[in-house]
Amino acid sequence: MPIAIALAIAMNSANVAAAGPLLPTFPIGAAAYTVNVDEPDGNPGYVFYTTGLSAAVTVPEQVSALPTAAPANVIVDKSGREVWRYTPPPGQGVSNFRTQLYQGKPVLTWWQGTSNGGHGSGVDYIADDHYRVIETLTPGGGLSSDVHEFRLTPDGHALITSYKEVTADLSPVGGPKNGEMLDCIASVVDVATKKVLFAWDAMQHVPLTDTVMNYGPLATAITTYDPYHMNAISLDPQGNLLISFRGTSTIYDVDAHTGTVDWQLGGKHSSFTMGPGVAFAGQHDAEFADSSTIRLFDNNVEGVVPQGLSSLQWISLDYRRHTATLVRNQTHPAGLVTFATGNAQALPKGDTFASWGTAPHISEVSPSGDLLYDASLPLGTYRAFFDPWTGHPVDRPRLTFTGGSAHAVWNGATGVARWRLLHGDDERNLLPQSVTEWAGIDTTIPAGHAPGSYRIQALDSAGAVVGESDTVRA
Repeated sequence: MPIAIALAIAMNSANVAAAGPLLPTFPIGAAAYTVNVDEPDGNPGYVFYTTGLSAAVTVPEQVSALPTAAPANVIVDKSGREVWRYTPPPGQGVSNFRTQLYQGKPVLTWWQGTSNGGHGSGVDYIADDHYRVIETLTPGGGLSSDVHEFRLTPDGHALITSYKEVTADLSPVGGPKNGEMLDCIASVVDVATKKVLFAWDAMQHVPLTDTVMNYGPLATAITTYDPYHMNAISLDPQGNLLISFRGTSTIYDVDAHTGTVDWQLGGKHSSFTMGPGVAFAGQHDAEFADSSTIRLFDNNVEGVVPQGLSSLQWISLDYRRHTATLVRNQTHPAGLVTFATGNAQALPKGDTFASWGTAPHISEVSPSGDLLYDASLPLGTYRAFFDPWTGHPVDRPRLTFTGGSAHAVWNGATGVARWRLLHGDDERNLLPQSVTEWAGIDTTIPAGHAPGSYRIQALDSAGAVVGESDTVRA
């Protein structure tokens, strides 16, 4: 997001549909994860998201200084119970947390680093199902990984966004002839060798005058002038790059060998005639749903001015006639207006999982638009994903005591259905005392105040022991 939230608050709210708020609120101290809707027709799996203020969002100092929850990668089940939590070192943030496939195996990936005025400066991470980091990646050549995109491809490559500050003639957009601006780079990197296979420079291919972010106080008050704001890279059906720019409200199809822009959708110079209802602005997460249909999250924000409700949008492209036809456009029942961030993920049964970004909700929506799942977060999340996952933490379960309660702690274990508490005079003679349903990473077990030795056993749904703690004296 290239403009600070505080500046947008001053805009005339008449530009926004009455059904939704102009900008997100920040209810400090609100519940971390509140489930509003959970229909049985939804898909099974886990929710993957990041807490805290994302580096993808520019916020004023008075907002970023508020006492919010520490940034973290979080996996929860559909009831909101935490399965795994990773908190980065102090001073660093995380974002874009998800599951992907690497070398044919499910992995966890995320960006980690520092915020830099609406983009990020950091490193991309890949962790295995034991939660061990197996790869870290940047584009190299003096570029760091930006927060917006880290996408793995089936051939072992990674698509990475980067931002770099450059000096340029900004007079065509109302700025100085020798001004500072942010250029954007899309890189294709071989994960195993760390070799950069292809790099595409926005400034070399997209005229500055295509931006909707004219130079001025709203565009430069908090961050360096950001005319492009690249926020997504994916592959088209031919293996070329599909790149989204918030700053131009345009999606570009780029030849992955020559760097030529083969076509563009939306913005000031669309290669396609836009049919009835085909309109998006400030969009995120553009990708192909099939060989001729693009799915995207339409923030519906032109520069800093919301144009109406945000939505999930599908657009069919006719390459021969050069026309774009609206297939589907789904808004949230609450009439959400998402000023920044957001994504739309395809699920089985034709459902779609979405982060509504700064709105702040995450949802599962059926093809007909029915809300199958919905949860709200204090600050929203840049992207949210929903997938199956089996985690095998390296650490054993841990048993602690607080007053008359025991706590069964096992960060990342997905196969636990219940906890069995064992007790005895000594560790060689422990007997079952109680069985408690699993209730998240830290499950409270009533234990009373009897002295002796205690141990916990993690049981799967069939009652088999899948983990056991050390013995603790209490």
